[in-house]
Amino acid sequence: MSFSVATKNELARIPVTDECCILAELAGFIRMGGTIQILGMERFNLKLSTENAAIARRFFTFLKDMYDSEVRVMVRKNKQLKKNNNYLIVVNDEEIAKKILVDIGFIDGNNGNIFNPYYKVKESLIEKRCCKRSYVRGAFLGGGSISNPEKTYHLEMVTNNKGHSHNLSNIINSFGLNSKIVTRKENYVVYLKEGEQIVDLLNIMGAHQALLKLEDIRVLKDVRNNINRIVNCETANLSKTINASMRQIEDIQTIEKHMGINKLPDNLRQLAELRLGNRDASLKELGTMLNPPVGKSGVNHRFRKIEEIAEDLKGGKQWRKQQ
Repeated sequence: MSFSVATKNELARIPVTDECCILAELAGFIRMGGTIQILGMERFNLKLSTENAAIARRFFTFLKDMYDSEVRVMVRKNKQLKKNNNYLIVVNDEEIAKKILVDIGFIDGNNGNIFNPYYKVKESLIEKRCCKRSYVRGAFLGGGSISNPEKTYHLEMVTNNKGHSHNLSNIINSFGLNSKIVTRKENYVVYLKEGEQIVDLLNIMGAHQALLKLEDIRVLKDVRNNINRIVNCETANLSKTINASMRQIEDIQTIEKHMGINKLPDNLRQLAELRLGNRDASLKELGTMLNPPVGKSGVNHRFRKIEEIAEDLKGGKQWRKQQ
């Protein structure tokens, strides 16, 4: 089971008893997953579609409890995927269907014109904070998905109406989030890509188990990334130390070949002997071995002197010990 399906299953089992919240959730779901089917002779019905059985049971129950009318559920095989069932919740009673659409603010209650719908959510429908959370939950159940957090952080809700996408984004952002909108083919995608903000939205919708799982994954990924950064840093430092050591040993061997390191000044000779005997040591470690001890910058300065002498000797120049 994917993380997205598990999240929706959890949301579909959240108990809601207040009619205002049920209506808000219905409004969010119908705007994302609802269809008005024209039957001819000015007749129509209302269909709600989902591939999730738990979601189908939830909204079937909501409609039965709220409107006490005959609601049919049909199960069809998805022809494209050939494995998932598609659940259709159908309200055939035209008067009840019209009442539902009026209640959620999708059509005008005065004329009931289904050809001039309102995608913008009525303010009275989401006036309470709990209703606003229910609306977002309904919208996610109707057209949302969340990626596997092991791979990437991405939550989105897809709608085919530009005005509704901005409306939905504003509702989400009223909770202090920063959702954005992108166009994909003929649809509008409201999305979040930051792990922390997705966690906040899961909390707003009430998916606490999914939230905890995502947080666990985030912590593990952060620890893993920190370890990788530390290892990469130490590997880079070790490579840098080894490469520097090889150059320094090469310079010392050049000096030994052409004049002997015993002719170097005492401070340079002592460092050269230490380097030959401690090839893996860092500059700081070599500095602590000197007598008296010298800091990292002092050791680096002495190695630059040794390098200059080696370069002179390679060029055939004579080097004389400075008194």
